[in-house]
Amino acid sequence: MDKRLGLIAGLFMAGLAGASPGWAQTDQPELEACRSTGLLALQEQNPSIKDIWLDLDGMSVAKANTKIENTPIRTIVIGDAYLTKGQKDTRRTFLCLIGEKGKVLLTFFTEK
Repeated sequence: MDKRLGLIAGLFMAGLAGASPGWAQTDQPELEACRSTGLLALQEQNPSIKDIWLDLDGMSVAKANTKIENTPIRTIVIGDAYLTKGQKDTRRTFLCLIGEKGKVLLTFFTEK
């Protein structure tokens, strides 16, 4: 698993080096695609998670032109997300990889 996280971190840095990252804005469809896909994946594992809030002030969206094996990666999103479980929110670091045509390829949340 550490090898996979190293690859993801490397892809993020490559995306930042090869593109001009922008700060997340509420009108970016990439953020909603990542949020909704991440929510569905988390709810499969833990139905008590009610929602995800992305910290837009700290969210980075980087355009990328890289690949994982033969799969193109076009956008990398990283920042903080808050998971809502009942009355309690927990902060997690959030990573999302988007491929061709806006397809979400991976959403990843740290454990804590």
